[in-house]
Amino acid sequence: MKERIIKSALNLFWRYGIRSVTMDDIARDLGISKRTIYQHYSDKEAILALVIQEEIRDQKCEMQKLEALAENPIEEAMYATVQMQETLADMNPTLLYDLKKYYPNAWELFQNYKHEYVIRNIRDNLLKGIEMGLYRPDIDVDVLSLLRVEQIVLAFDPTVYPAKKFNMMHVQTQFLMHFLRGILSEKGFEYYNTIKDKPATELNIHEKCQNNT
Repeated sequence: MKERIIKSALNLFWRYGIRSVTMDDIARDLGISKRTIYQHYSDKEAILALVIQEEIRDQKCEMQKLEALAENPIEEAMYATVQMQETLADMNPTLLYDLKKYYPNAWELFQNYKHEYVIRNIRDNLLKGIEMGLYRPDIDVDVLSLLRVEQIVLAFDPTVYPAKKFNMMHVQTQFLMHFLRGILSEKGFEYYNTIKDKPATELNIHEKCQNNT
């Protein structure tokens, strides 16, 4: 039952945002009483914390797969964008904004993940790209790894990119293209031009991930 509650809450948060989903909504989605939920979890924030932890575990797993599959750091960045498009296709763009504004404990979990894992992953990508001659040797990896992760978060902010006017994944893609173009060496730019216009189906990332598991 605990797993069912977490799965239901994740789906509802993903679709409608966090703040608009109530314990009644979760109970209704599962076809159980609200009292049953309270037997396992004290409130929505307790459920949300576990949802965030579950999503972080999944995202870490996906990032590790991408790193193993990619032939070089540029491919890894491109694969990450394709994976993000698939993962976030049905996500309500207010989810991260809700998390930051109304749920500080759960937001801290996300912040810890961002600083302890995501930034380190981006930093490793930049260092590897420099080593392979694909990225410019004069870039500051500490400055740019922070910039890149904040770009990702910024695209979720409806006060900057309202959903009625902007498609979040288009914003994310534009950020990535802009970021990559700024760090590529001549060698990296030549390689980038060979893959930048390939559709996601040609990258075969989904098939590769399945074969790798």
